[in-house]
Amino acid sequence: MWEIIFRTIVIYFYVLIILRLTGKREIGQLSPFDFVVAIIIAELAAIPMENNDQPLWHGLIPITVLGLLEVFLSWLTMISRSVRMIICGEPQVIIRNGKLLRSEMRKSRYNLDDLMAQLREKGVANIQDVEFGVLENSGRLSVILKSQKRPVTPEDLNIATKYEGLPVVVVMDGEIIKKALQEVNLTEEWLLNKLKEKGFSPEEVLIAALTPEGDLFVNERDT
Repeated sequence: MWEIIFRTIVIYFYVLIILRLTGKREIGQLSPFDFVVAIIIAELAAIPMENNDQPLWHGLIPITVLGLLEVFLSWLTMISRSVRMIICGEPQVIIRNGKLLRSEMRKSRYNLDDLMAQLREKGVANIQDVEFGVLENSGRLSVILKSQKRPVTPEDLNIATKYEGLPVVVVMDGEIIKKALQEVNLTEEWLLNKLKEKGFSPEEVLIAALTPEGDLFVNERDT
């Protein structure tokens, strides 16, 4: 039993490392090649966990080879458009100016039920409202509405806006994020004083974030 537990732990962390090395992508963003590699790695990982008679390295070596192959091909797709088109494919325009392009739908074997479902997910009820519908390599549908159907923006109304930016998290789970403080040119002493003014110590904070306006938002931990 202990051998099975040990094998499972080793395989788990090893596969986790390999997948982290292959890059950050959501499941829905995987190319067909990425998806196939993920399935094969899962199968290879299961074999040494289930079969105690097989040496552990019999599973680790092919997983390593697949991981390196994935990294290598990912690098190739970054520097070569032709390789990228072979491995990842290319987006297909299936709606143009409110009209379906049936020939493109047939090429990708994309049916009307899938199309209408993805349009509804994006809040689009009428195909005629769509300027362009693009089927991405991941299988997701990108929708660009006709100009008269798009939501009104401040630019349309000639309303001036200011840069909003993103909040910078400076404390998380009671731990001060020193790197974040350095990025905004603030010191740990400044943060401690701000927290003290609000009646907190870092250990009592679940999350603290600095807003673009310079205000410190603090959410305390539950007791």
